Amino acid sequence: MADIPEEHTGRSFAFGPFELVPQRQLLMRNGVPIRLGGRALDILTVLVEHAGEVVGKRELIARVWPKTFVEDGNLKVNMNALRRALDAGDGAPPCIATVVGRGYRFVVPVEVALSRDADGAFSQRRDNNLPTATTRIIGRGDAVDAVRQDLAEARLVSIVGAGGIGKTTVALAVAEATVGSRGDGVWLVEFAALRDPALVPNAIAAAIGLSAHSANMLAALCNALRDKSMLIILDSCEHVIDGVASCVDRLLATAPGIVILATSREPLRVRGERVRRLPGLAVPTEASSISARDALAYPAIELFVDRATDRREDFELSDADAPIVAAICRRLDGLALAIELAATRVDGLGVAGLLGQLDDRFRVLESRRGGPERHRTLLATIDWSHALLSEAERLTMRRLAVFAASFNLEAAIAVVGDDSDARSAVASDLASLASKSLLAAEIADGEMNYRLLDSVRAYALEKLVASGEQPEMRRRHAEHCIAWLAVARLDSGRLSRAAWLARYGVRIDDVRNALGWAFTEEAGAPLAVRLTVAAIPFGKQVSLIDECRTVVETALQARFGPYRTERDDLVLNLALGATVLHSRGPLAEVKTSLTRALGLAEHLADTDLQLDCLRGLSEYELWTGDSRAAMAVAESIRTLETKGEPAAAGDADAQTGSALSWLGALGAARHRLEGIVYRPLIRDHRGETDRFEFDQRLTATGALATVLWLQGYADQAMETAKRQLRDAEASNYAVSLCCALLHGSLIIAMYVRDYAAAVRYLDRGLAHASTHGLSIWRNMGFCAGGRLKLYMDQPFDLAAYRGALAEIRQGGFRMRYPNYLTNYGEALARTGDVARGLAAIDEAMALCRESGQVVGIPEILRIKGNVIRFNDPSRLDSAAECYRQSIELARRDHALAWELRSATSLVKLARQQGGDDDAEALLETAFFKFTEGFGTADLRRARTLIEARHGH
Repeated sequence: MADIPEEHTGRSFAFGPFELVPQRQLLMRNGVPIRLGGRALDILTVLVEHAGEVVGKRELIARVWPKTFVEDGNLKVNMNALRRALDAGDGAPPCIATVVGRGYRFVVPVEVALSRDADGAFSQRRDNNLPTATTRIIGRGDAVDAVRQDLAEARLVSIVGAGGIGKTTVALAVAEATVGSRGDGVWLVEFAALRDPALVPNAIAAAIGLSAHSANMLAALCNALRDKSMLIILDSCEHVIDGVASCVDRLLATAPGIVILATSREPLRVRGERVRRLPGLAVPTEASSISARDALAYPAIELFVDRATDRREDFELSDADAPIVAAICRRLDGLALAIELAATRVDGLGVAGLLGQLDDRFRVLESRRGGPERHRTLLATIDWSHALLSEAERLTMRRLAVFAASFNLEAAIAVVGDDSDARSAVASDLASLASKSLLAAEIADGEMNYRLLDSVRAYALEKLVASGEQPEMRRRHAEHCIAWLAVARLDSGRLSRAAWLARYGVRIDDVRNALGWAFTEEAGAPLAVRLTVAAIPFGKQVSLIDECRTVVETALQARFGPYRTERDDLVLNLALGATVLHSRGPLAEVKTSLTRALGLAEHLADTDLQLDCLRGLSEYELWTGDSRAAMAVAESIRTLETKGEPAAAGDADAQTGSALSWLGALGAARHRLEGIVYRPLIRDHRGETDRFEFDQRLTATGALATVLWLQGYADQAMETAKRQLRDAEASNYAVSLCCALLHGSLIIAMYVRDYAAAVRYLDRGLAHASTHGLSIWRNMGFCAGGRLKLYMDQPFDLAAYRGALAEIRQGGFRMRYPNYLTNYGEALARTGDVARGLAAIDEAMALCRESGQVVGIPEILRIKGNVIRFNDPSRLDSAAECYRQSIELARRDHALAWELRSATSLVKLARQQGGDDDAEALLETAFFKFTEGFGTADLRRARTLIEARHGH
C-alpha cells in the first residue's frame, strides 16, 4: 500500500454512490465491492484526501510508488482503470479531472467518516484469487457469453488460440462473472512459470489454498475436491499439456462439482472437452477511405485507440488516420497483444510511421513491463510456441513461410515435402500446427486451406533464412506458382468470375513475392521469364494493369535475354503494348512493342497471337485519332478471320464499326457493330491469349450506344449503355469497367441530360481509375466531366483541366481530344476570355478535319455558336451561321440528335431577333423524324418550342 497518513487509515471517504475504505483497500458502489487494483486504489486515496486540489503527477508517483522508479505510462494505465471504475453512468460527471501540464484534481464533494472495524460489515470471506483487471476488455463480449454458455453445458471448456490473442483475458472475464455462483469459489491456476508437468496437481493445490503433503498429490487433490463446488481456471496449459490433461481427466471423474476452464494454444484432448477457438479481433477488410466513426465499430481498432489513449492522453483517431490504423490491425491479424504493443509506440512513431515500421515488427513491438514474461514482446510470445514444437514441426513451419497467402495440402507438399513420405508427414505437421494455433485453418472451395498468421510468418521467415534453406524453398515456391497459374488460366474459362476470384484472387501476394525473388536473386533468374509469362493472364483477371506493365518491362531487360524464347519475347511485347496503352495511353512505345510482337507472331505462324497483336494495333490507331489506319488494320484482322478461327470471327467488325462511327458513317458503323454485339456468344478457349485487351463485344456495345443516340434512338441507346455496364461489371476487368462508365454510361447520360446519373457514373469511374492506377482513364474521365460541369453551370477548374488536357495530348490520345478541347474553349469564354475560347474551339474542329473523325463537328459548331451568341451580341449572324452549318453536316451524316440540338439553338436565336420561319421549319422537320426518346430533355425542349409557336 502507498504511504498513506495514519490519521486516514481508520476513515472512509464517501462520494456519490461510492465509498472508499483505504485501510481495507476497498472501494464500494452502493455497498457492492468493486474490483480494482491496489495501485489504482492508492491513487484514489491520495486524490480524495486532497479533494478539490491539483495533485501533480510526480507527487502521485512518489506517494504510490515510494522509492521506486516507474514510467508515466504506469500512472496513465492505473488512472484509466480508476476512471472506468468510477464511471457512475447516467451521464454523471467524471470524478477526476485532468489539469493539462500539472496533474489531476478530484472534483466531486467528499464526506469523511470513521470506517467500521475489522469484524464489521466490510469483512468478506475470500472466495477467489482472481487478479483485478486494470484495462477495459474490448471486443470479447460475444466470446465471454459463449464460454459462459459452454460452462453451463460442459464441465471442461478450453479456450484455444494463438499466443497473445486474448485467451486469458476472456477466461478471467468469465471467471469474474462467475464469482459468487460457486459455493467453494473461483480459482485461477497459472502454469506459465511451471516447467515440470508432474507438478500440475501441486500448482492447483497451492492456488486453491489446499495444504497437503502427499507422495501422491493428484490423489490428495481429488480427495479434497470430491464434494466441492468450484470453478478452476487453468491458464497457459500448452507447455505442460500432458500433465494438465492427465490431472483434469482424473479430477472430472472423481469430483462431480468441479468445473474447469482451460486456456491453451492447443486442446487438452480430454474426454468431454468443449473447445472454443478464439479468433483475432475483427478488423475491416481493405478499406482505403473508412471514416474514424466507422473504424471504431471494429474491436481491433477500438482496442488500438483505447491503448494508444492510455499512452498519450491527447490521442484521437481522425478520418485521415483511420485507414492507416485499420491497415496496422490487419497486418497484426487482429492479435490483441500485438495491437496493444503497437499502440504503445504511437507516441514516438505516429500511426503512419508505425505502419511503415511493421516489417521489423519484432523490434518495434518490443518489451513492455508487467504481465507474463512470454507476453512482454511479440517475439517472446511466438518463441514460447516455437519451443514446444518437434523438430519436424519446426522445419515445416519455417518452410511454409514462403507462402504469403493461404495454401492447401497439395501446395504445402509441393514446397515443403522432401521424399515419397511427404504427403503423410506434411499432413500430420499441418494438423499439429493448426491445433497449436500457429496455422489458421478453414474450409474454402470444398477443401481445407491454411494460412500462417502474419506475425508468425515473419518469425518463420527469420528461421528460414537462418537455416540456409531459403533459396531452395523460394525456388520450389516459384515453380509451384507457375504450375497453379497454368491451372488458374484454364479455370478462368470454366468457372464463374466470383468462383474464380474466390479460388485464385487471394493468391496475388504469392505471385508478387515469387516475382520479387526471381527478379532480384541470381538463383531465380532462370524462372523469372517463365513466371512472368505465366502471370500475365492472371494479372488481367485481377486487373493489375500497371503492375503487370512493370513486371513485363523487367522481364524484357537484357539480363534476362538468355532465358527468353522467341515466343516469350512475343508474349511479353504484346503484354507491354497493351498495358501501356490501357494505363498511360497510345504512346509511341505501344506501337513499337505491338509491331515487334506481330513480327514474331508471323514468324511463328501463330494466328491467335497475330490476331491479338492486330487488335492492339487497331485500338492504338483508333486512340490516336486515325480511324482510316484503324480500318486498315481491321482488314488484316478480317483476312486472318477467314482462316476459320471461331472465337475471333467478327472482331474486325468491332474495330471497323468504331472507326466508321468516328468518320460519320453512322449507318455502316451500326451495321458492323450490331453484327458483333448480337452475334451468338462463343466461349473463347484460346486461354493463353487472355491478355490485356478490350473485350471486343463490350467495346462494340459502347460504340453502338453512341451511334444509336446520334441516329435519334435515345431509348435504345440508354438500354445498350446499360447492357454494356452490366457486361463490364460481370467481367471484373478494370479497363472494361472504366470504358463502360466513362465512354459509355457517362456519355449517354450527358446526351440525354440525366445529370444526376452522369455524376454517379463519373464519380465511380474516376474512383475506379484511381484505384487501379489508370492515369489515362482518370484524365479522360476528368475531361469528359468538364462538359458535365458546363451543363450544370458548376465551377470549372481551368488550371486542373489544362493539366489533364496536356497529359492526354502528350500521351498521344486524339480520339476524344477535340471534344475535351472544346469544353476548355467554352469554359475560357465563360470566364471572359472569349478570343482564346473560340481559338480553342476552332483548333478542335481543325483536328477533327485533319484526322477525318468528323462525327463531332456539328456539336462543336453548335457550341461555338452558343459562345458567340452569349458573349458578342454584335455577331449574332455568325452564331446563326454556325447553327446552320451544324444542321447541314448533321443531315449529311444522318446524325439526327445533333440536327435537333442545333435547330433548337437556331430557333431560340431567331426568336430573340423577331422570328424566322425557315428556322422554325428546320426544327419541326428534325423533331418529327424521331420515333422514340420523347422523354429526354432535348426532345422535351424542342416540343415546348414547337407548341409555343402553334399556341398549344
